[in-house]
Amino acid sequence: MKYIIIILSLIISSNMLLSQIQKVKKKDTIEYKTSEIVVSALRYPERIIEVPLSISYISMHDFSFIKGIGIDEPLKTIPGVLAQSRAGGSDVRITIRGFGARGAGDRSNSGTSRGIKFFLNGIPQNEPDGRTSFDFLDFSLVDNIEVIRSNASAIWGNAAGGVVSISTMPGVKQSFLDFSLQGGSYGLKKLTVEAGSDMDFGFLNSSFSASSYDGWRQFSGSERYLFNLGLTSTLSKKTLLNLFLSAVSNKFNIPGPLTKTTFDNNPDSANSIYLGRKERRDNKAVQIGLNLEHNFDDNNSLSGMLFVNPKYLQRSERNTYRDFTRYHLGGNLNFKNKMEFEDSFSNTLLIGLDEQYQDGAILFYSLSPEGGRGSILKDNKREGANTAGAYIQDEIMYNDEMSAVFGLRYDEVTYYSENFFNRNFSEKKSYSKLTPKIALSYRFSGHHNIYLSYGGGIEVPAGNETDPSPFLGMDTIHLVNPLLDPIVSTTYEIGSKNIEPLDGSFINRLSYEIALYMIETTNDIIPYRGGKFYFTAGKTKKFGAEFGLGARFFKSLDINASLTYMNSKYKDYKIDSVHYDTTKAGLFADYSENKVAGIPDIIYNITLRYSPEWFKYAFLEMNFESVGKYFADDANQFTVPAYSVINLRLGTAEPISITNGLGINLYASVNNLTDSKYAASSFINPELEKGTGLPVYLEPGLPRNFVFGLSFEWK
Repeated sequence: MKYIIIILSLIISSNMLLSQIQKVKKKDTIEYKTSEIVVSALRYPERIIEVPLSISYISMHDFSFIKGIGIDEPLKTIPGVLAQSRAGGSDVRITIRGFGARGAGDRSNSGTSRGIKFFLNGIPQNEPDGRTSFDFLDFSLVDNIEVIRSNASAIWGNAAGGVVSISTMPGVKQSFLDFSLQGGSYGLKKLTVEAGSDMDFGFLNSSFSASSYDGWRQFSGSERYLFNLGLTSTLSKKTLLNLFLSAVSNKFNIPGPLTKTTFDNNPDSANSIYLGRKERRDNKAVQIGLNLEHNFDDNNSLSGMLFVNPKYLQRSERNTYRDFTRYHLGGNLNFKNKMEFEDSFSNTLLIGLDEQYQDGAILFYSLSPEGGRGSILKDNKREGANTAGAYIQDEIMYNDEMSAVFGLRYDEVTYYSENFFNRNFSEKKSYSKLTPKIALSYRFSGHHNIYLSYGGGIEVPAGNETDPSPFLGMDTIHLVNPLLDPIVSTTYEIGSKNIEPLDGSFINRLSYEIALYMIETTNDIIPYRGGKFYFTAGKTKKFGAEFGLGARFFKSLDINASLTYMNSKYKDYKIDSVHYDTTKAGLFADYSENKVAGIPDIIYNITLRYSPEWFKYAFLEMNFESVGKYFADDANQFTVPAYSVINLRLGTAEPISITNGLGINLYASVNNLTDSKYAASSFINPELEKGTGLPVYLEPGLPRNFVFGLSFEWK
């Protein structure tokens, strides 16, 4: 797979380069600036100031010169977001307002995220059950990111406690070629190539990245090859076509969590069990998406998207070697009607359908002494899932100052399970929910608003949480746990946004966002016996406040800051022991009023960037990130300590011209400048070490490390 990706990339990039050499012209001196940030949070383009939701927008200029291997680097600067790299590679733990924090031991803590929607060029990266792997996400190849922090299930469906929408297509359609090399501590090596060509039939964009990383912990290396191809073409004055193709080969080892004792004394070691089993992921996948937008007239339009995503996944996990052969396909269809009433009122009606289906075979083998596929077939089963949603949304706007959004969505998620190993046994289980949305917004000006929002959310148990209880003989009756119900959440929110360019000699730019919210959740998942099976019965309540600030002083000093406070508690959480031992009927462990596991009370991030006006080619940036302590288990017995890290970067603020149209960028970074020892992530509701009874849950963060790079840019 990786050699196919490399060959495709070289062929397409070379053709683009040859095409552009024939049309060399002077670098475009137009400087593209805009204060009118347009987002698609309501599933159609709209100014960010008009959308009554908590939204953050990041452009490529905000996160240039990063490793880009994991998605944690740009996202950790956003209020309400906790993004942590588990071992410095692509495996990342991410939560938005607490969604995605849940997990239990081996089943929910490695290789995937859940509870949050991810889109790449409009293509869902989530599987139908809500889990997401980050194979296709390399932020070195990204143009912009939208992050919806408000509960968005009424618009985006299951597992939309937050939404991260990523685009690889350049906003400015001009021909270019970029080539960059990176190297750094612990064997980091990365090559990226990106080319864009403005052709007669549309704009074609191609990108390729190859990265390898030895890792600082024992058995924490990774290797990824990723190719992207995008085409946007205007078929007619009324019809726009977008076509995307991606292919990836992603391998990463999982060093596993450590006890507090091992974390203190040997943080660079791997978990001995994980090391012995050589726990890892080897994912190969292709993704093709087609989007078509047609405007019937100025008021009515229809858009549709289709995608297909075949996968071949291999892994060593929980003492078995596993082969997954899956196909994932789906799409959506949206009709939009916009009407103007006199000069004051306008109405935008959106009606849509979403569909995703995934199916395939899973073979479990014994694990060989070398951690490979053994000779004994231990299980042979099929796991399928389908999610279908229908929604209606109406936005009423008055005098371009006041707006109201009303939405309603119906979702149904169905699991199909079939076992071929000992007997041909199949089962189907469905979860459904009707989700409302109401939001109001008032704009004091074109740059400043205040909004109120009420929204519901649905999140079905993930596929790896649907196994029946291994106790009481339930495994002979069910393939899907009958004790599970959809997780239902309700969010109440008030917030304000200000995005204002200034032209003063002291302050040149000022923006801020603030949000206060309460989230109530019912049917929260409770793990039994270290996550061996689950039961939905818990209730939680979260109170939170978020603040984001961006400012520029003296045309040279940028300050960007985010602060998050969240108080999260279980309001009703009782573990009924009868579900794994009939002799313990009536006995409960009561965790009500405990803190919700995996969610810190305080997170803040501050970035200072200085680029002197008198020397436009250089910048110096310092970043402070801090995460408060939190509990790693529902019983609140195991604490993950708070930490603070300082990062330093310097480089060229704009390319240094070498010749006509060709420039070079140089950059370097020192991460964890003070060489602090800290737990960058943790396993939630961890297993206890046999013999000692100690929890195995801490994942050490990187010590001081360096990244160096250079890139060539031709336009």
